[in-house]
Amino acid sequence: MPEKVKKLYYSISEVSEMTGLKQYVLRYWETEFPNLKPPKNKAGNRAYRESDIAMVNEIKRLLYDKKFTIEGARQYFKGKKTQAAIEPEGPVMKREGPDQKVLRDLKTGLDDLLKTVREYKN
Repeated sequence: MPEKVKKLYYSISEVSEMTGLKQYVLRYWETEFPNLKPPKNKAGNRAYRESDIAMVNEIKRLLYDKKFTIEGARQYFKGKKTQAAIEPEGPVMKREGPDQKVLRDLKTGLDDLLKTVREYKN
């Protein structure tokens, strides 16, 4: 049996079939998740990459399996991005808890303070 050929880009109908999600759900998620922005080809059709499909699967897992709200999933990705900046090769946060939110807010405040001090010095 021949191996399935990996493609660089997939259409929304292919992604819909691969993930078991309706096309309108994929289009809606693009409006709700800033990191999910598949490029469009010359004809204006979405061209999903492997990274886009991985993002769709992660959103699906959070919303359907973990029962996150859309806002909760958005916050999860913000926390994941912040955590990756702090520990590029370290563990990724599994869940947004009160301690992580406090630490993230504290880090944001310190970053803003550092920016202000640097601007003052110049």
